[in-house]
Amino acid sequence: MSNFQQDIDAVASLRAQHGSAWDAINPEYAARMKAQNRFKTGLDIARYTAAIMRKDMADYDADSSQYTQSLGCWHGFIGQQKLIAIKKHFNSTDKRYLYLSGWMIAALRSEFGPLPDQSMHEKTSVSALIEELYTFLREADARELGGLFRELDAAREAGDAAAEKAVQDQIDNFQTHVVPIIADIDAGFGNAEATYLLAKQMIEAGACAIQIENQVSDEKQCGHQDGKVTVPHEDFLAKIRAVRYAFLELGVDDGVIVARTDSLGAGLTKQIAVTHEPGDLGDQYNSFLDCEEVHLDDMNNGDVVLNRDGKLLRPKRLPSNLFQFRQGTGEDRCVLDSITSLQNGADLLWIETEKPHVGQIGGMVNRIREVIPNAKLVYNNSPSFNWTLNFRQQVFDAWSEEGKDVSAYDRDALMSVDYDDSELAAEGDERIRTFQADSAREAGIFHHLITLPTYHTAALSTDNLAKEYFGEQGMLGYVKGVQRKEIRQGIACVKHQNMAGSDMGDDHKEYFAGEAALKAGGKDNTMNQFGGVYGESWVALLPAEKGRVNPRPFLLSAAGL
Repeated sequence: MSNFQQDIDAVASLRAQHGSAWDAINPEYAARMKAQNRFKTGLDIARYTAAIMRKDMADYDADSSQYTQSLGCWHGFIGQQKLIAIKKHFNSTDKRYLYLSGWMIAALRSEFGPLPDQSMHEKTSVSALIEELYTFLREADARELGGLFRELDAAREAGDAAAEKAVQDQIDNFQTHVVPIIADIDAGFGNAEATYLLAKQMIEAGACAIQIENQVSDEKQCGHQDGKVTVPHEDFLAKIRAVRYAFLELGVDDGVIVARTDSLGAGLTKQIAVTHEPGDLGDQYNSFLDCEEVHLDDMNNGDVVLNRDGKLLRPKRLPSNLFQFRQGTGEDRCVLDSITSLQNGADLLWIETEKPHVGQIGGMVNRIREVIPNAKLVYNNSPSFNWTLNFRQQVFDAWSEEGKDVSAYDRDALMSVDYDDSELAAEGDERIRTFQADSAREAGIFHHLITLPTYHTAALSTDNLAKEYFGEQGMLGYVKGVQRKEIRQGIACVKHQNMAGSDMGDDHKEYFAGEAALKAGGKDNTMNQFGGVYGESWVALLPAEKGRVNPRPFLLSAAGL
């Protein structure tokens, strides 16, 4: 017996207990509403998605081709449409997540207005977006199931037992749009206690994975900008422990912590680490400082010095009161940061790099895996990289090393459109195409994300629309550039009233008021111009789509088409 049928039977039994007062309660309607609201709290979501991530991590350990992916989303609607698209195109949400970017919170969700990524936005805006994303994903569940229930009713009315069974099977095997969110807590927004309090809010909103970085909280910078300042390991580990305690307090025992190191691009530290003996963690951190040997008579007023091997060493101290690391120590610091984090409770790593280079990333991961064999990365496929230029230059360098003639190319000008149709550009594009699979196999990358893609797609699509609509194309600019493409591509949002819940509202009106219900979905509803129950039902009518199997063949007959 399916869970759906069990719920019907349970409500029927409950109705019987309450006698005639509950006669108007339809057990199947109640079961439908329960199915449409599978997750009652954010903690339900966090526990469910944490189990998914743990399974996916185990799958990746067994087979590196089983990597996972996500896109950063700055609004619930964007996250919802992403998951609807994934289900439409791939029939499954397996190994697809959402990423919540602190950068986009700062740039798009702050009450202060657009901000740089420096932890200046309100702490609570992070958990608020998590809650918003899951509200929209749950609504996507309710909408799709509502459509299936209407198909079920139509099949019953038509007396089509085969169609009824087919739809019922889809209901019983429904896959939710709710997927894991990896949420950016930046540097924790203060001390370990502040990190713990914010982590609790994020988990209660539904986050099963929290990403935290080793920058100084009040000096935090965007990962791809200069001026980054790291903290000693013990400071960072206290925050990792704070996040773990938050997970445990809330009963999300398998919550995932992603420890990010910015050491590759961070040349500064605010603190000299506490050390008790040579070679301990604090001493290792301090060993990377840019120091000069001094004698007592060389010291200035207020100088800070280190005692190492009987020598007095004066760290280079900037006017900002920050201390500087030696040039060329970034990779070594990244490796130490990563090993230390995994040895102290982190589950996954994030190494922020200045370019997407499989060899560079893999070199660091191989060193980490000498100590932690199953070390895995979350990697930022960042729009901050000029992917075209980076990969064309990588091909140029590889060809040069191989002795191949590259005289036809100017390395510094490889972004030029003049090279777009060249052999080198084609090879660069192929390396970009396979980057995720290659780096998952060769560089230990378990999860590939793009931090800011929907920020850029929103800007690009708006620019295209504005150019056409306010120009000579006028209304055709919208119709040809947007609406017609929505119809042709089967994008359900073409029926925006349905997407916003109009049909679900009609369903509820019927549940509550029966024949007296005043519904929006009558003959004068302009949504009828767009086909069946869903906008995507139009695909079955398009000559260009001949040969494609309609995933919901009953939609058309249900709509009388």
